Amino acid sequence: MKKTPDFSSRTSLLIGDDGVEKLRRSAVAVFGTGGVGSFLTEALARAGVGTIAIIDPDTVQESNLNRQSIALHSTIGQKKTAVMEQRLKDINPDIRVIPFDLFLLPENTDSFFQELLSALEPGTSGKIDYIADAVDTVSAKLSIIAWAKAHDTPVISCMGTGNKLHPELFQIADISKTEVCPLSRVMRRELKKRRIDHVKVLFSKEPPVVQPPESPASEHETGKNGTRPVPGSISFVPSVAGLMIAGEIVRDLIAKP
Repeated sequence: MKKTPDFSSRTSLLIGDDGVEKLRRSAVAVFGTGGVGSFLTEALARAGVGTIAIIDPDTVQESNLNRQSIALHSTIGQKKTAVMEQRLKDINPDIRVIPFDLFLLPENTDSFFQELLSALEPGTSGKIDYIADAVDTVSAKLSIIAWAKAHDTPVISCMGTGNKLHPELFQIADISKTEVCPLSRVMRRELKKRRIDHVKVLFSKEPPVVQPPESPASEHETGKNGTRPVPGSISFVPSVAGLMIAGEIVRDLIAKP
């Protein structure tokens, strides 16, 4: 009798049953469920990754509607991790989602990862197989990367995707090979201070679009260095970044012996 196609049947045609099983037993931690992170997380789930930890302290806002897969009028005001968890389980009821509503800081990094490791089920490898950084703040990125390097855990970090219009200019490379991207420049400097090298990142060679200094439509946010303009964004840029990162993670996972 011909087998009825199931959730992973089309995926197995591409990566084989062994690849499907590797993904099912893999645990990936995704930091950030915004424009990049929401598409990244969903792509991992659709590929069949069995356990996904999602870390994000925010709620869905109306300003997220232009670029985040979980942002709908029906989800505005809800916790992003809760919306993401429900969406992933609607895609694959067998997935294990571990949500954390927290903002990662240098002082809570170790305790967070201890909690995450203790939450992993025996069905996984017993460790985090990959970490994806899709957060905005430099301090959180550095904490994520430093922990991953110290614990020999593969990590990929997303550089700047704001103020961009050309997703075809995204590349995945070692941080030392980055250029043009202002965030990459800052990260190279800060990683060098910490003697951390060979970090895989996604970055763009597109110079950021310069916003008019006093545009009536401009928004501002308050950071530790004062008020700064909010980066412009559009639907097809961060989504592509997230899908590219998901592809890199999946290929690395199935290539593992």
